[in-house]
Amino acid sequence: MLKLYGNARSRATRCLWMLEEIGQPYELIEKSTRPDDLQTPDYLRLNPNARIPTLVDGDFVLWESMAINLYLAQKYDGPLRATAEVLGLAAQWSVWAMLEMDGLLLDLLMHRALLAEFARDPSHAERAELLLRRPLGILNEALVAGAHLAGDSFSVADLNVASILAWGRIARLDLSATPNVRQWLDRCLARPAYVRTRGASGRN
Repeated sequence: MLKLYGNARSRATRCLWMLEEIGQPYELIEKSTRPDDLQTPDYLRLNPNARIPTLVDGDFVLWESMAINLYLAQKYDGPLRATAEVLGLAAQWSVWAMLEMDGLLLDLLMHRALLAEFARDPSHAERAELLLRRPLGILNEALVAGAHLAGDSFSVADLNVASILAWGRIARLDLSATPNVRQWLDRCLARPAYVRTRGASGRN
């Protein structure tokens, strides 16, 4: 059985979403982000970075959430089994989203939702939202031609990028200028597999 180390309130969420989509049996082994939980000898043998998530598939061990999802899309049969072309596009969009949006969305999330009120700086949130306009415009243009980022159906490309933009929903990111992104994200986050994942986290 597949084993995923992490929790549903971290970047491991995207891997849980992927596992729910592919329908393979798996076990979630709860790991917090606390150093004392991650810097144990047993866990460091799996992931020397002392971070989550980590996937164990038999004797194979893999970390980094995007890499885990690309592996699952290639390894297991099912609706998200990806061709070489879809995997290539998924890798492209996943790396792009991490480089162009991940840090900005995290900053927006911290200063609009996660930090205590006294620690929030509205200027950080405003700057992040301003800088997100360019990548959101690129994504919006890519979705003009179709409803998905790779191929004719929902794929790991959509899942990986939507899992990052999901932070924007929590942070009240304004998507009014990018209607294609807004509609695509709504469809992605309405998928039953994602809803089950969010139910496990206790957050909407």
